[in-house]
Amino acid sequence: MNRLWVRLSLMIAGVLFLVFFLQFLNIVLEDAGGPPQGAPVQGGPAGNEPDGPIALKSEIAGRLVNFGILSIFIGIGAGVLISRIVSGPISDLQKAAHLLGKGNLDARVKAHGSREIVELGTTFNQMADEIQRAEETRKNLMADVSHELRTPLTVLEGNLRAALDHVVTLDEAEIANLYGQTRHLIRLVNDLRELALAESQQLPLEKQPTDLNVLVAETLQAVEPLAVETGVRITNETAGLPEATCDPNRVRQVLINLLSNAFRHTPAGGEIVVTGVAAGGFITLGVKDTGEGLEPEQIASVFDRFYRADKSRSRETGGTGLGLAIVKAIVESHGGQVRAESRGKACGSRFSFTLPIQP
Repeated sequence: MNRLWVRLSLMIAGVLFLVFFLQFLNIVLEDAGGPPQGAPVQGGPAGNEPDGPIALKSEIAGRLVNFGILSIFIGIGAGVLISRIVSGPISDLQKAAHLLGKGNLDARVKAHGSREIVELGTTFNQMADEIQRAEETRKNLMADVSHELRTPLTVLEGNLRAALDHVVTLDEAEIANLYGQTRHLIRLVNDLRELALAESQQLPLEKQPTDLNVLVAETLQAVEPLAVETGVRITNETAGLPEATCDPNRVRQVLINLLSNAFRHTPAGGEIVVTGVAAGGFITLGVKDTGEGLEPEQIASVFDRFYRADKSRSRETGGTGLGLAIVKAIVESHGGQVRAESRGKACGSRFSFTLPIQP
C-alpha cells in the first residue's frame, strides 16, 4: 500500500483528536464559568484552597489521554480500511503494469472500486489488448517477411553456388530466372518500405486538384496490354466525377494494385468494371470483376499483409501479398476507407475505396 495507511491513520487520528478536544474544551469552559451570581459557594475547610481547579486539571488531562488513545485506534482502523479500498485496485494495477513491462502480455486487472478506478482499470486492459495485438502483428510480420525472403534468396544462393562450383553453366534461361528472383526481392523490399511509411503516417503525399476521370482513363490505357494478354475485358464507368484533392500518383498506384489483383483472379473471357460515384463529400471508386470471388472469412483478412485468398498461388503468380495492404494504407493516409465485397466463391468480387473531395 506504499504506506498510505500510515498517512491516512495519522490524518484521521489527528482530525478526530482535534474534534474531541474542541468539544471537550467547550464543555470545560462552560463548567468553569462557575455558579450563577449570588449562588452560595461551597469550598473546602477553612484555610484551604478549594480543590475544584486541581480536580478540573486532572480530569482534563485524563480525558485528553483517553481521547488521544481513542483517536489513534480509530485512525489506524479507518486508515487501514480506507487505504485498502483506495490503494488495493491501484496496487493491482501497478503489479499488472510491472508484469506487462516485463513482457507478460497476458497481464490484466480486475476493474473494481470507485468509478474512476474502474475506468482506469478498463483503460489499462484496453491498452494491454492493443499491445498484445501489436506484438502478435509484429511477430507475424517478421515470420512472413523471413518466409518471403528465404525462397528467392535460397534460389539465388543455390544457383550461384552451383555456377561457382562448375556444376552447372548458367545459360540465358537460368540468368533470366535469377533476374526474376532479384526483381521479386526488390519489389518486396520496396513494398515493405512503402507500407511502413504509410502506416506510420510518413508517406510523402503531393496533394493537388486531380481530375479522376482523366486519371482512371490513363490508368486503364496503361493496363490495356495486360487485358489483351489475359483475355479480360475492361469497362470504364467513371464519367462525370468531380475533382478531388489527392496525390494522383498514389491514387494511380491504388488503382493499378486493385486492377492487378482483379487480373490475377479473373479467368479469360471475364470482365473488370471500374466504377465511380460522388456523394456526401466523397468520391467512391470501385473495381469489380467476374473472377473467383471471396468467402466471408476471406473478406475480413484480404487487406492484411501477405494474405493470399488462394493458398495454392505461389509468389510468382500471387504477387508479394502486400498489394492490398498498401492500397489500404495509402487510402487511409488520404482520409478515405477501403472495402471488399463478394457474394461468395465463383461470384466475383468488388474492391472499392473512398477519397474526400476536399482534404
